[in-house]
Amino acid sequence: MSSTGEVGCLGDDFDEALLNALMATGYTIPQKSVMLSSGPVQSKVELLEPSRMLADKGIVIYATPGTARFLNENGVPAVAVHWPDEHTAAENNVLKMIARHEFDLIVNIPKDQTKRKLTNGYHIRRDAIDHNIPLMTNSRLAKAFIEACCRMDLEQIQIKSWQEFK
Repeated sequence: MSSTGEVGCLGDDFDEALLNALMATGYTIPQKSVMLSSGPVQSKVELLEPSRMLADKGIVIYATPGTARFLNENGVPAVAVHWPDEHTAAENNVLKMIARHEFDLIVNIPKDQTKRKLTNGYHIRRDAIDHNIPLMTNSRLAKAFIEACCRMDLEQIQIKSWQEFK
């Protein structure tokens, strides 16, 4: 698993503070594509508007089959990828795409406790970490991060001394 650890950062608003904290731990702002595996329906709904924001910004959204179907049915273009245990030789198998570093961010929210879902989720998360691709496993954090990335450009994030914050 991946952890951001204990990082406290300041900013002029929540978005800037969150981006400062996550960038301090090695996260980067997505520039070209993200991969979503949003788990249960509640997480899919929670990530719908942030996904729309990504698409509006020109970022390509790749998603596992259920998430891709949900996004496409709700007007957000998403390209379906195969689970790790499906079509392992296919170019759009998620593990092959991770190995080629095709994603700037991976959001993988566990859906249920079936052996297949646990194993596939583990492989996605393990490969994301092994290939140093930012990973999020919490839908609330993913939502906040994606919204902050879409509302702020990297150039807007300021470096300030402690004394400048009042």
